[in-house]
Amino acid sequence: MKSNRSGTLSTLRVFVDAVVQLSAFVCFAYGSNLSEGGGEQKGGGRLLAAYVQFVAVASVDVIVVRVNRCIDVTAESNMDEDLDGIDDNEDYELQLTILVYLKLFQEYSDDTGSEPDVDLENQYYTAKTLKDEKKIDEALQGFERVLELETEKGEWGFKALKQMVKITFATGDYDSMIEYYKKLLTYIKTAVTKNYSEKSINAILDYISTSKQMDLLQTFYETTLDALKVAKNERLWFKTNTKLGKLYFDRKEFSKLEKIVKQLRASCKNELGEEDQKKGTQLLEIYALEIQMYTEQKNNKALKALYEQSLHVKSAIPHPLIMGVIRECGGKMHLREGQFEKAHTDFFEAFKNYDESGSSRRSNCLKYLVLANMLIKSDINPFDSQEAKPFRADPEIVAMNKLVGAYQNNDLLGFENVLEENREAIMADPFIREHIEELLNNIRSQVLAHVCSPYSRVTLAHLSKELRIDLEEVKSLLSELILDGTISASIDEINGVLLSNSVTAAPRLRNSSGIIDQ
Repeated sequence: MKSNRSGTLSTLRVFVDAVVQLSAFVCFAYGSNLSEGGGEQKGGGRLLAAYVQFVAVASVDVIVVRVNRCIDVTAESNMDEDLDGIDDNEDYELQLTILVYLKLFQEYSDDTGSEPDVDLENQYYTAKTLKDEKKIDEALQGFERVLELETEKGEWGFKALKQMVKITFATGDYDSMIEYYKKLLTYIKTAVTKNYSEKSINAILDYISTSKQMDLLQTFYETTLDALKVAKNERLWFKTNTKLGKLYFDRKEFSKLEKIVKQLRASCKNELGEEDQKKGTQLLEIYALEIQMYTEQKNNKALKALYEQSLHVKSAIPHPLIMGVIRECGGKMHLREGQFEKAHTDFFEAFKNYDESGSSRRSNCLKYLVLANMLIKSDINPFDSQEAKPFRADPEIVAMNKLVGAYQNNDLLGFENVLEENREAIMADPFIREHIEELLNNIRSQVLAHVCSPYSRVTLAHLSKELRIDLEEVKSLLSELILDGTISASIDEINGVLLSNSVTAAPRLRNSSGIIDQ
């Protein structure tokens, strides 16, 4: 928000102290005729007039508490929509203050006439202010006081417990956090609405998901699922189970993950016991979990079937992160099968989806895209694409970019130097490490073919020295080049010489460099 709470409250005090003057201002600003009770009032003027009536009968404490509350509501709402009807030339502070007043009156007018529990509201916002001021212990005591003031479980106790969970998570007091969370879960059945509880629990689970403590996350998810057995919220149950499934995947506890997947699949079946295609979005989330598991297990048969199935789900509006996961795993599958073109396509789609969702996985996927690009022996630099160009200078990507440059220039020494200098950055990823040897073979083969091309006869020892590999590796690479038709030659193993097939029997001479030529 452009305006802070203190500025708005300061304006409020002036307002409360000078209702008459403000009424006159409203009359002037909006063309209302409040003092005489006549004339047509327009827009904000009509609502402000009603608000003036509210101020006239309300206590200052009630006003302060309600404005605090409305500032929070205003901060969370779409300010642009709410301010559309107000003159753009007016001072923003005044606009915001008016908006808060309007929301305040609207809330007040919705009451059934019963006086709100001012002490509860006031106590909550007092504690929240202490939290904002980093007075953590005092804030916790303040929120505890909210619970003490509650005669029965309600919205303010629920809000207080949410704040207490966040505070104790931030301070690392995980035992207290779990206790507060368990208490909060007792509110979700009757104390607050289903939608509000679902939104709040999801927000809390997302908030604590940043923790690296797997046991803590597992306790949170399992505690939530236990509470949902009573509360019966299917959407929240599904989301919590997918989070727990992802946790089991991260911990490589695949047997537990399989049980979660089985439960999730059962929840997406229709009356005939078949997968309900109307639940396409949920099905894709389940498929993404399974696909990741099969990828990690290198179970290409199961992965291939599920991958193809996921691409044919029609009735779904999946989150780009889910499609990123599916496409990334598809790319890995295709790369392992030697289908480099398909892998390249999948990695590019995965990269775009991750980029759209803001996931850090986009950097990894860009590395895989570069890997596939080199394996298909493309002359096109993947960083020339519009989508990838902004990441060229990314520290995680720089090494791969250098690798591409050396690879496309057949610079074997440069390629090996980049690998050596950036070993940790490049080889830390198991999937890239799995295919680096294949890349080395490719560039060595290309260099070997280039070195052999000018000569009709050349010693294997010379080739070994040029490529800095042993004789057996030279023979293996030459055999592959001969078999795939890259070079037309044969190996004379007795004399340790590579002979071009265009050369017939002729005198063989050794020059000083070890190269034999006609």
